[in-house]
Order: sequence, then C-alpha cells, then structure tokens
Amino acid sequence: MTLTISKASAELWVFPLSGPTGGSGITAVDVIVVDLEASDGTSGTGFSYVLGGGGSNMCAIAQNMLERFVVAQSVVPPQALWRTLASSLNRLGRGFGYIAIAAIDVAMWDLYSKCCEMPLYQALGGIKKTLPVYGSGGFGPTQTPEAAVVRALEYAEIGCTAVKLRVSGASPDLQRIQAVAEALPDGVDIMADANEKCDLARAQWLTNVLADVNALWLEEPLPAHDTNGYAILANNSQVPIATGEHHQGVVELKPLMEARAVSIVQPDLAMAGGITESLRIAQIADHYNLVVSPHFLPSLFIHLAGAAPAIRWMEDFPLLEPLFDEPISMDRNGNITPSEAHGHGIAWANGAREEFREVQ
Repeated sequence: MTLTISKASAELWVFPLSGPTGGSGITAVDVIVVDLEASDGTSGTGFSYVLGGGGSNMCAIAQNMLERFVVAQSVVPPQALWRTLASSLNRLGRGFGYIAIAAIDVAMWDLYSKCCEMPLYQALGGIKKTLPVYGSGGFGPTQTPEAAVVRALEYAEIGCTAVKLRVSGASPDLQRIQAVAEALPDGVDIMADANEKCDLARAQWLTNVLADVNALWLEEPLPAHDTNGYAILANNSQVPIATGEHHQGVVELKPLMEARAVSIVQPDLAMAGGITESLRIAQIADHYNLVVSPHFLPSLFIHLAGAAPAIRWMEDFPLLEPLFDEPISMDRNGNITPSEAHGHGIAWANGAREEFREVQ
C-alpha cells in the first residue's frame, strides 16, 4: 500500500528565554513547528527556528510549501522531497526558504523513519554512535573571569572534555581565557566563539591568545561572508578555525572547504535547510578530511553522526531543549548516544504547544 500525507500543518511558537543568551544575546526564539500525518495514522513532527524574530514569515512559507508539495502526496524518501522543495526556490533564493524547508525536512525524516520502523540514525544509513559533548551554555562575551571559571568547572564535573567560551576580540577576553585555562583539570580542552564580532586584525590577535592555552578551535571570528578573510586567517593561525552556523547549505560552505579556510564545519539545522542538507555538508567535509561539529541540538544531530564519520563533537547549548519531553542527556563521561525509538525520538513537552503557540 502506498502511503500518502493526509494532514500537514505549520505553526509558529514563540519561546521566551530567561535572559540574554549566548554570544548574540537573544531573548526569545521563534520556532516553526511542522506536523505531518500519513494515511495509515503514522505521524511525524519537525521544527526550525529563527533567532531574533521574524518567524511568522518562515511559518507562512512552510505552510505554503506543505500545501503545494506535501499534502495529498505520497510519502517519499526525505531526500527526494528536499530536492523538490529546494528547486521551488530557484527564482526566490535560499534565504527564508531554507529555514522553512528545515522544519518540513525534520518532520519527514521523523515520519519516514517511523514508517520504516527504524530510529533516525538507521534510516539515514548509519549505525548507533556515541560522541563527546562539549559545554557551551552559560558563557557570555562580557562575563567575568570568575563566572566563566565557575561555569567551566561545572561542565568538567559532569564529564565534558571541552568547554567553549564566548569572546569578542577585546582585551577582557585575555584574562577570561587564561583564568579558565588555568582552572580546567587535565584532559578538558578549551574553545572560543567570537560570534562574528572581529575584523581580521582582532581575529589574528585572538588566535595568538588562544594558541598560548592550546585551544582546540576559534569559532566564527569573522562575518560568515568573508571567505577571503577566513582563508588568510586559517593560513596564519596556530589554532584551528571553525565556522558554518550562518552559512546556508553546501553552496556557501564548499568554497571555505576548498580554500582550506576552515578546519571545523558547523552546520546549523535551520540555516542549512534541515537534516538532508546537513548530512550532505558532513559528507563533503569528510572528503576534505575536516571535522564537523553541528550547531547545538545534540538530541537530533547524534542521529546524523551515525551516518557521517566526519561528525566528531556534539554541542551542549540548551536553547530549545526545555521544549522537549525528556531530551537525551549526557552520560557521566560527557558522551551522548541516540535513542532507539523509531524516528528522531524528540517529542514536545506536555503543554508546550498550548503555552507557546501563536494564534494565527
């Protein structure tokens, strides 16, 4: 029996945060939630997000795509649906479209995996894999050295073997980096994330500071579009350079890979256009022998890691996790392993839909 999509909907949820969060200081997340139901009653849920507002536009695009390309159509492998959706953007550009596609893509992978009676990692063609998680939440670019040390040691105590500070390329970074590096126990690495705040001169200064503490990487020291700057920096830096969360898909990341301007590739679920394109990014990164460390959402990306050997790290930055019912947690060694549930295994917390859904 050929299954069809009998129901498909997109909703906007607005999830307020407890205060300014991360290097960009966001205070709320617009979440685009897509729900699919097949003709046999099997359901799948997916999501995408916007940091900084404007999610209603993405939700409208997702709903339009569902009506045009999904509802009443056959349940097909998610890669095939992704290509259909992406090709509809040929005269529009990736922009908002990829963010909308991401929610549909995650929902289709969830549905498809359930129809195949497999966990997502297996439906992706992978095996069950356990990976280390680095601690990223609770750090800020204006944080005192003392507060950063406290947070770093909390991560070390629960088993994380790396922590990632927030920096801005300014002189206060020096004391914060040195304080954390001196406080961390042996076996715990340090990373830093500049959230695109530096020019080339400041970025080069930061790499010198981080080289002195044997940092594992410097993330997003320059604006995402500055491929030439990244190439110059990578060629002169003793610290590996990471970027990717603001790039939309392979087409924007491949020039960086080819130029050897990046060592750690960090696809973001929403910006990349979902699981399908994130997997393609990881496979191409593997060709260049690069490391992939996806941008947060370890409960989802640990499935992708099973099908992509280049993925070596998960990130603990619990932004959307309060919306999840029992998200996967780290073990006492700071590692994460995917669930065996069919689909991606992510369900919404009780009452989340009613509390955060925006009435259209």
